[in-house]
Amino acid sequence: MLFILFLIAGFVSLIFGANILVESASALAKRFNIPNIVIGLTIVAFGTSSPELLINVFAAVEGNSQIAMGNVIGSNIFNVFGILGISALIYPLAVKSNTTWIEIPLSFLAALIVLVLANDLIIDKLGISSITRIDGIILLFFFVIFLVYTILLAKKGEDTGETMQIKKMPLWKSILLIIAGLALLVIGGRSIVYSAVEIARHFQISERIIALTIISIGTSLPELATSAVAAYKKNSDIAIGNIVGSNIFNVFLILGISSVINPVPLMPEANFDLLVHIASAFLLFLIIFTGKKHQMDRWEGGVFLSLYIAYVVALIVGVF
Repeated sequence: MLFILFLIAGFVSLIFGANILVESASALAKRFNIPNIVIGLTIVAFGTSSPELLINVFAAVEGNSQIAMGNVIGSNIFNVFGILGISALIYPLAVKSNTTWIEIPLSFLAALIVLVLANDLIIDKLGISSITRIDGIILLFFFVIFLVYTILLAKKGEDTGETMQIKKMPLWKSILLIIAGLALLVIGGRSIVYSAVEIARHFQISERIIALTIISIGTSLPELATSAVAAYKKNSDIAIGNIVGSNIFNVFLILGISSVINPVPLMPEANFDLLVHIASAFLLFLIIFTGKKHQMDRWEGGVFLSLYIAYVVALIVGVF
């Protein structure tokens, strides 16, 4: 089907666009003597989150609230149960970085905050469950605190797990590639939202399920590649830090921006997804902080992957 081809083309455009944007923007920042660690924590972090961001911006503008919510929550669930499950099967994941120790509880807190904000009928007094513009501002406030804190840690010499090599390129090339990267992101994001809506209509599947599965997995492919390779190279902190950092960005930045653009109503069945989201963050916290070795073993990775498969099956067969 043509819509499926548009969807695939959209993912390819997003991934290439994000890579081009990160490389060119990093080269431009380096030209102005911005430290590597700051580039890694800002430009690279924003760039790798840009696929989810662009999809959510288009979904929010066009009123596709189920896609906006499903993309963020689905990505976070896949990141923990799917990607960390696969990574732990490759090699047990032990946490050593001080930053990762802080980010894991913060990702659990972020999951709890979303559940509360999405169901705060008493606070919003709207009579419906939704993440309002005020809620979005609250999420962005948490994001700013997280970003400032991380940068301060970096300046103090704490290990943030960010090691990167920046390619040098002429100024004109950097600017041209930044424009090209942004264009690919816009084209890809628009194509994916359009295709997802049409596929949902054609097969009579809810946009929520499309966003929670196909879209969220597609936008998380770069994270999957990064964490799987890091696990293979026995760089556990990078494998886990990549995922936990991405989850924090998804909730505080991407969902925050989406709800500021257009409030995101919460469908009753979406509470199940929010609870699974919390469960994934809590189980990661439990395994890392209570285990004797402070690591996720292979059998635990297998359990995580099995939980993700069970969740997807439950969505498809319509249990929730």
